[in-house]
Amino acid sequence: MAELMLFRQDANGQDVELSGSTVALEVELQRRVEAGLEQMLGIRFLASEYATGPWHRGRIDTLGLDENGSPVVIEFKKGSDSGVMSQAVSYLSWLESAQHEFEALVRKVLGAEAAESIDWRRPRMVCIAAGFSHHDRVAVQRLPERVDLVRYRVFEGGLLSLLLVDSSPGSPNPASSRRLRERDATEGGTPASPVASSSAGAGLVPECLQDLYAELDEALTAWGEVEVAPLRHYIAYRRLVNVASVIFRPKHKAILVYLRLDPDSVELEEDFTRDMRGIGHLGTGDLEVRVVSAADLEKAAPLIRRAFEAA
Repeated sequence: MAELMLFRQDANGQDVELSGSTVALEVELQRRVEAGLEQMLGIRFLASEYATGPWHRGRIDTLGLDENGSPVVIEFKKGSDSGVMSQAVSYLSWLESAQHEFEALVRKVLGAEAAESIDWRRPRMVCIAAGFSHHDRVAVQRLPERVDLVRYRVFEGGLLSLLLVDSSPGSPNPASSRRLRERDATEGGTPASPVASSSAGAGLVPECLQDLYAELDEALTAWGEVEVAPLRHYIAYRRLVNVASVIFRPKHKAILVYLRLDPDSVELEEDFTRDMRGIGHLGTGDLEVRVVSAADLEKAAPLIRRAFEAA
């Protein structure tokens, strides 16, 4: 099990380990995470304590929509709970059967544009608990659904830590993928299809950018466990949240990388980096990095490292 250790420097300059603990009441953890849901997990809040009806007979702690448009079910456990996997499967089953209900909720809370952009291929379950058993972690890897196991600890001084201890990317739902392609065709857009990546499978990378993208992909996956998710308009490189988004511009023989990095912390360079705050764009991330050559990729490497170190 991954462990997070925090230290504070005392008056003598010595490092003293902070002792982590769990919350007294589960609702304390739930309310705190819900209040900072988008900042902590990249998820927009939809509802709390949502009833799943007479058939599933449950009450989902938190419902949300993540930064990639995927529906999210979040469950909190103040301790460790061996039943978390069966709960995850049950609630994801409800989500699959209640798509119209979920879309209506998104439309009501976040608006029509968000409702139209829902990606049903990989609904997501996030389980936040004090700990998980070995069997939980094995089960996650066997499930076709996308599940994240997140371990929490609270520390004195109001500190809260969230640590991703295991994750399954899940398998795209074939029926939902087909519906998405049909919707794209109806709207006159390009049908959704997988994107080529050493991690994500063969598909859609423009031939003129394949070599450059192969090197970029290597740079983006060099920093430990990184999930590569081909989405409708971009490739997301994510941990708990998107760290980088990749978009192709074949007419300009360029790859745009949007990093989860504060533009104020970067010395911007014309035609290479750009502050995207307040500017609408595909993908997520406030710093745009334009890569057209191996030299650009070399310059981008320190920025990529900083983004992943901060994630």
